[in-house]
Amino acid sequence: MDILLRILQVILALSVLILVHELGHFTFAKIFRIRVEKFYLFFDAGFALLRFKPKNSDTEYGIGWLPLGGYCKIAGMVDESLDTDSLKSEPKPWEFRSRPAWQRFLVMAGGVLFNFIFAIALYIGILAGWGESYISNEDNCVYVNELAYDMGFRNGDRILSFDDYVPEKFAMLQPDLARQTPRKATVLRDGDTLDIYIDQRMISKVLNTPGMFDLALPFVVDTIPPSSVNRGSGLTRGDRIIGIAGTPVRFVQDSRQLLREHRLSEVPVTAVRGADTIALTMKVDSTGMLGVNIMLPGIRTHEYSVISAIPAGFRLAFDTIGGYVQDLKLVFTPSTEAYKSVGSFISIGQIFPASWDWYRFINILALLSVMLGVMNLLPIPALDGGHIVFTLYEMITRKKPSDRFLIEAQVVGMILLFGLMILAFGNDIARII
Repeated sequence: MDILLRILQVILALSVLILVHELGHFTFAKIFRIRVEKFYLFFDAGFALLRFKPKNSDTEYGIGWLPLGGYCKIAGMVDESLDTDSLKSEPKPWEFRSRPAWQRFLVMAGGVLFNFIFAIALYIGILAGWGESYISNEDNCVYVNELAYDMGFRNGDRILSFDDYVPEKFAMLQPDLARQTPRKATVLRDGDTLDIYIDQRMISKVLNTPGMFDLALPFVVDTIPPSSVNRGSGLTRGDRIIGIAGTPVRFVQDSRQLLREHRLSEVPVTAVRGADTIALTMKVDSTGMLGVNIMLPGIRTHEYSVISAIPAGFRLAFDTIGGYVQDLKLVFTPSTEAYKSVGSFISIGQIFPASWDWYRFINILALLSVMLGVMNLLPIPALDGGHIVFTLYEMITRKKPSDRFLIEAQVVGMILLFGLMILAFGNDIARII
């Protein structure tokens, strides 16, 4: 059931996003009175589930049977369908190829523009409806994995900056480290500020090793549930556990393996209460836990009105676009080995929750809209970016590429895209294996 729900979310999200993208092309084509022959939800390879053509309309609308997005077929345009029949006759006034370059530029840029506008609208809605919540990096420390340790980070470090960049959100520390590719990280360790110099050859491992920076949680007691094995043990709210079974404990993570080794037994515990150090005996349950709730770090929350959410939504969208551009830069830098992190529909499906959650779905939808828009700006002939580059070339040089060149460029672009798809599926399969 979980897998089915994820599949349905992927199909719904990609269909909405591609329809928004194609609607951008469709809208500008209609503005400039360029004929749109087809506008479809899903692909109709061979046959359609539904098709209709309004009276006095040149456009056939329909729903195809292959649920992988949709498409907009514009008359007189060399696109990925490689349908060249219309090119055998003289250009008609209503065809794409008959229009001036600036109009063709806007038609081709319309898809990306609509994806970005859609993302902005979603982010405005998210901020107005739910606000923004995150754990600040300013007040918290890291608990590191093996890779982070090898790079020089230690448990309890508070990361101050990567070069001149000051990370704001704790959850973004690892992405920020990869995106900034800094020469050094400045951290606060035991009251002293020091620099950790980053080996650039390890950036590839940063991209492919999740969980570098866990949130280091001081073992400070919040509440003890009535069902806890340590109800009535003498602990009170605000006590900080600093030792278990004679072993120093600085963070909750330090206690996990230690407590598992003492399951279903009693252990001596040292705690700090105000200015005093106290000694207690506590029970460890069958799961290797003390059964107490700990104090979690404060979550920063920003509430927005509909009006204030508008500029904040723009900022969030542009920050997301900038971050994804940095990600793509890493992908096309072979030394980072970021290409190993490229994923297909399988990876996309894994980011959706196993149960329906409107907040997460809309957030993912906004992110995917940004990704689709940025990806389509790549100067690959089969993508909008390729068409935009050729049109800009024409606008600058006053020389229009020949139809034969455009067809051959489309073929090359499709080969590149198929290669990218093979890489993405190969990466996903390798991760599954």
